[in-house]
Amino acid sequence: MILHVPHSSRRIPAAVRGGILLSDAALERELDHLTDAHTEQLAAAAVELAGTPPWRFVNQLSRLVVDPERFPDEREEMLAVGMGAVYTRTTHREALRPSDFDPAELLDRYFRPYARAFTELVRDRLAVTGRAVILDVHSYPTTALPYELHGDGPRPPICLGADAFHTPPELLDRAAAAFAEFGGIEVNTPFAGTYVPLAHYGVDSRVTALMVEIRRDTYMLEPGGPPGSGLPRLAAALSTLIDAPT
Repeated sequence: MILHVPHSSRRIPAAVRGGILLSDAALERELDHLTDAHTEQLAAAAVELAGTPPWRFVNQLSRLVVDPERFPDEREEMLAVGMGAVYTRTTHREALRPSDFDPAELLDRYFRPYARAFTELVRDRLAVTGRAVILDVHSYPTTALPYELHGDGPRPPICLGADAFHTPPELLDRAAAAFAEFGGIEVNTPFAGTYVPLAHYGVDSRVTALMVEIRRDTYMLEPGGPPGSGLPRLAAALSTLIDAPT
């Protein structure tokens, strides 16, 4: 099992910061909205509680550098709001980077090495165990932000993102049982799908995956505030899912 934490960091290298149009204060507000705050801490706590610790793959850079979970080409629907693999617009659809910004350097320096490293980890697990289970750990704001393409649907405490090919019903059932006490679970709303490396996406059924999206008011002060008492409970639930038979 691999715990993937892609959006927990606020770190932006200085060279990348230079290409962002926002003032320092505006950038901090944007990071408050976009960062899946404390999800690295949540994953670490779950690993400590788990009987069989999973692998962890944690992005050390902000998604404002690159978003490793986007398609790097025209397949990405979020391009419609300037939020493909390299964002050019903010959560409020304002300019983040210049209109003529070329994403090629960021894709080559950050996106592709990240994808290669994750693919190598999955291939290693397949070679050793014959399968790989990816749990993709995210959070999302209680109130929809303007960039969301599907923000008008239900916003439950727990959203489970599933893929028709890579998410077996048994994995969904185990997740629903693990998070049953949090007051409501929906599948693929307000966010849908889950992360699978492109080399395996849609072609390798040995790779299964599930996205766990946690509404932020269940564990933190929004936006960008400290964690609360819900975080240990969520860590315990995530560890239950980690330890469930797969």
